[in-house]
Amino acid sequence: ILAADFVNLASELRTIESADLIHVDVMDGHFVANLTIGPPVVQAIKKIATRPLDVHLMIADPDRYVDAFADAGAAMISVHIETVTHLHRTIASIKDRGVQAGAVLNPSTPVSALREIARDLDFALVMSVNPGFGGQSFIASQVEKIRRIKAMIGDRSIEIEVDGGINADNVKTVTEAGANVVVAGNAVFSGDDYAAAIGALRDAAG
Repeated sequence: ILAADFVNLASELRTIESADLIHVDVMDGHFVANLTIGPPVVQAIKKIATRPLDVHLMIADPDRYVDAFADAGAAMISVHIETVTHLHRTIASIKDRGVQAGAVLNPSTPVSALREIARDLDFALVMSVNPGFGGQSFIASQVEKIRRIKAMIGDRSIEIEVDGGINADNVKTVTEAGANVVVAGNAVFSGDDYAAAIGALRDAAG
C-alpha cells in the first residue's frame, strides 16, 4: 500500500479486496531514507482490512517493534538481514507471537546469508529494488537470486516473496524462477481500476 492514497486509505483498501495480502511497508528514516507508518496506523488498517497484513519492517532496530506490530494485527512480519545482529532470536520472537516470520535480502545481499536461518523461516523476501521508495525499476539480477533461494530451500514449505518494480511485464519471470508471492504497488495503484490491475498480474503470472 506504499503507492496508495493515504488520505483515502479506507476506500483504497476496499478496492483491493481481490488481493491475497496487504503489504505494509514500515520505514524509519534510518535504515532507509524515507518515513512511512507505525503500529497505530497498522492497527487502524487491521480494523477494516479483509486480508492478512504482511508487515515489512525496513527499520534499523526491528527487535524493539516486533511486539508492537504483532499487537497491531500483523499476520506476517519480515525483517532485513542487514539490520539484525541475532537473526535466529529475532525470527523466533516473531514466531512466538503466532506471526509468520520472514527474512529480507537487499539486492546486494547474497543468498548465502539465508543458509543458516532458512529452516526457521516461513518466507524469504527478495528485494528487487533498493528499499525506501516506490516506483523504482526492477533489478533483473534478482531473478537469479530467486532461483538460488528456490534451490536452497528445496521442498520445504517456505514461501519466496519478491518486492520492487513488479508489473505485468516481469511477473511471470519471477514466478517461473520460484517466487510464489509478489508485491505490486504502482502496478496496481497507478491506474483507475485496481481490481483489473490485480487480475492482469494474476493472468500474466500464469
